[in-house]
Amino acid sequence: MIPRRCVPTWSQDTIARRFALTIMAAVTVAAILSALVVSLAGAWLATPANDAGLVQVVASVTHAIEAAPPPLRPSLATAASARLYSIEWHPADDPIAALLRQESSLGDFHPLEGGWQSLFQATGTDPAAALLWHDLSSGSHAQFPARFPDKFLAVRLKDDSWLIYLPLGRSREAIRAFRIGIALILLLLSAAAVSLIAARQLSRPIERIADAARHFGTNPKAPPIAESGPRELRGVIRAFNAMQGQIQKFVGYRTAMLAAISHDLRTPLTRMRLRGEFVEDADQQARLFRDVDEMQAMVDGALAFFRDDADEEAVTAFDLGGLLTTIADEYADQGVAVAYGGPSHAVYRGRPFALKRAVTNLIENAVKHATPPAVTLEQLPGTVAIVVRDDGPGIPEDALEQVFSPFFRLDRSRNRVSGGVGLGLTAALAIVRGHGGDIVLSNRSPGGLEARVTLPTG
Repeated sequence: MIPRRCVPTWSQDTIARRFALTIMAAVTVAAILSALVVSLAGAWLATPANDAGLVQVVASVTHAIEAAPPPLRPSLATAASARLYSIEWHPADDPIAALLRQESSLGDFHPLEGGWQSLFQATGTDPAAALLWHDLSSGSHAQFPARFPDKFLAVRLKDDSWLIYLPLGRSREAIRAFRIGIALILLLLSAAAVSLIAARQLSRPIERIADAARHFGTNPKAPPIAESGPRELRGVIRAFNAMQGQIQKFVGYRTAMLAAISHDLRTPLTRMRLRGEFVEDADQQARLFRDVDEMQAMVDGALAFFRDDADEEAVTAFDLGGLLTTIADEYADQGVAVAYGGPSHAVYRGRPFALKRAVTNLIENAVKHATPPAVTLEQLPGTVAIVVRDDGPGIPEDALEQVFSPFFRLDRSRNRVSGGVGLGLTAALAIVRGHGGDIVLSNRSPGGLEARVTLPTG
């Protein structure tokens, strides 16, 4: 025996693998979008001015401006300003310089520490002269111009003038929160987009199975479903196709067997009629012939029922409103007034001749046992309803379901000429359920019967 080759699960097209690939694709797309946003957003996502990465730039600019003559310092400060911060130079006799000297003496400014000190020492700037405002609640802060933020860098030069670095961007916390928010939004958007595409690819085979199940209910000869999708769904499709094939074979065998039995019953019925000719008692002979005729009618009805079941017509789109109008016109030609109410045109997909026979059986039942009915067509969301109403005596409540049983007849309809063999409602119910619908009988108030045929349109 040749051993089966084991295929790793991860290498097969499974639902688990598709979910994993969906998550990976969503994360990858989010990372790419985040990188693009960061690279294209410019100052919106740039590092804030008070970040430690700008220490060397600040120290270099301070050293360069201090080496320049005082008349050139304002223009150099303006030229050195960047998109993240602006630079202002204030001479020793400037009011802002005096205010800075006053604040530094009060201790509201604190010397820079750590990497800032080492970088200022490397550029030859006195680190003790570089001060950073920390006291946000100081009342003296109101003396500074409105353009000054709560946190800025002030550097005292050797000639007692001051360089002030005013951040233009947002704080580090705000930018960090903005970065996180952008990343989360991009992750959600990419996950939603990738998930929708993946879910659509995954749901298509499931939708095909659902459609096939619906169509199989209305068309037992529907073709099998093409296998597609992940491994689990392909297995479901194979099982459904196998079940559909078995049901089709079973229905075919059952119909053929019952039709054969009904056909074979004709031979003994013919012999019984021939032997009845030799019965001398006329009364017994009449009873025997009546029973034979009734059995013959039942066999003919059964054969017609099974023949229609075996010879399924094709499902097609037709005008249901026009079909009901035609039935009413045919009864009018026979002198029976059947009123029709509803739209004159209503497209429906099904088997028109079978539905015509089902509605005709319902109307015929009302014509024989009650009054000529009124037929109404109602179009509802997802369904269409054919309602047959009469003004007759109705049916006992305990028999509303039983009348659909084969060969069942109420006592008042046991006459074979007027009552039939009891297969009309059975055939009508089989046809309607073959379309995925149902028939519900109910007694009307104050009198009459209503037969509501509900058919799905989806």
